[in-house]
Amino acid sequence: MDDRELITVERQEKRRKQELILKSVIALLILIAIFLSVILVREAVIPEISARLEERGRAKEDAQGGGSPADSAEPETAVQTNASAGLAQAEFMVSQYDYDGAVRYLQAQPEYASSQEMQDAVTHYQQLKDTCSSYPLDQITHVFFHTMIRDTAKAFDGDEDEGGYNQVMTTMSEFAAIMESLYEKGYVMVSLHDMCTVNEDGTVSRGEILLPPGRTPFVLSQDDVSYYHYMDGDGFAQKLVLDENGDVKNSYLEDDGSVSVGDYDLVPWIDTFVKAHPDFAYHGHKGVIALTGYEGILGYRTDEVYRTKEESRVTKYQRAFFDAHPDFDEAAWQNEVNQAKAVADAMKAEGWEFASHTWGHISPSDRGLESTMTDTERWLNNVGSIVGDTDIIIFAFGADIGGWEPYTSDNELFRYFKEKGFSIFCNVDSSRCWVQFGDTFMRQGRRNLDGYRMYYNPEMVEDLFDVDSVWDSARPEPVPEM
Repeated sequence: MDDRELITVERQEKRRKQELILKSVIALLILIAIFLSVILVREAVIPEISARLEERGRAKEDAQGGGSPADSAEPETAVQTNASAGLAQAEFMVSQYDYDGAVRYLQAQPEYASSQEMQDAVTHYQQLKDTCSSYPLDQITHVFFHTMIRDTAKAFDGDEDEGGYNQVMTTMSEFAAIMESLYEKGYVMVSLHDMCTVNEDGTVSRGEILLPPGRTPFVLSQDDVSYYHYMDGDGFAQKLVLDENGDVKNSYLEDDGSVSVGDYDLVPWIDTFVKAHPDFAYHGHKGVIALTGYEGILGYRTDEVYRTKEESRVTKYQRAFFDAHPDFDEAAWQNEVNQAKAVADAMKAEGWEFASHTWGHISPSDRGLESTMTDTERWLNNVGSIVGDTDIIIFAFGADIGGWEPYTSDNELFRYFKEKGFSIFCNVDSSRCWVQFGDTFMRQGRRNLDGYRMYYNPEMVEDLFDVDSVWDSARPEPVPEM
């Protein structure tokens, strides 16, 4: 065979190999296409078929006036679909450390007895719970904020309110960075009701918080979520609203007069963050919103004075509001109440709790019993009637109704608050952790994470975040002293 024939043979052999490779690739692509088709059918068609079969089964049962279990049994594919959905829900609960809840949930599903996967999951969840330990309640820290600043240019514009904003407020960029730091360090939001149980007879029992290694519980709260009149035009949100999806968001008045909706304060930001990081919320619990009531709540003008317009109680800010809204009548007030209740209900469904911050932002010890009684009745009538019952009071000004020794029945303010249903009391304390239990109460100190604390005492928050890393450069320095 000469060289030319050899080259021809080699080319033919090479072409044959190429054809074999091409056929193999085509065969592989066909298999992939078949596989993807199966998946699409399973994801799109089977649920639809199952739904139709269920609907037919219900129609048949209704026509027969009931039926035997065999008549209403779901097809095997529908059972598998339901089992998968149940496992997904259980996995979500486990991601929030609710191992017992996930076990109860799966065991209550109709598919549990026939689903080995569900039974294996229950065993796994119980093993995960065994790796957890009970966190010492007296080592749980409690941090709090006021309303967040969205637009620093408006808040820090040199007017008379700038100093106060600089002292006690936090900007949205600072808040986001602080929360991200807490998450990275393994902190997890817990409820005050995880720390204790208020029993029907008024006694208070210690709770238990089970967490895996590397997780640290903390309590989050926010004061004065009323969006007071004096804050108008200073770079704060207007109110909390429900968007088109029923999610709680903020409305914000833009410079051009338009209203935008988004995460402009603590509540909606946390909601969005937990959707992406469910393990940041123990059993789905979020924070405590401490409300006054004298200018309404959540940005709505719900206080009775907006309805009665009782001249002796109308403040200069409320007078300006009435002048700007001459048509604000009782129907408008009722609409505000209805909207506030809808938002509050949505918040509670998402794991938020409410507390009294006193109606008029008062210090009970300074005002005395009689004034405190009047104030509390106004809170219960104008705020509690909207947000529902609560057993938590977070004192304004960081005040308290006694010294650091436990409350006793000799304390008339304590007796009164207990009569009104309050059993959990919070003040402000510079310690990292301060928790006190009594037979009929729990008390906890809170740490302010604001301009004043970050500027003057950065070392006091270093367990939570690095001030230099979160500090908003738009904040004027020095921060005014208290």
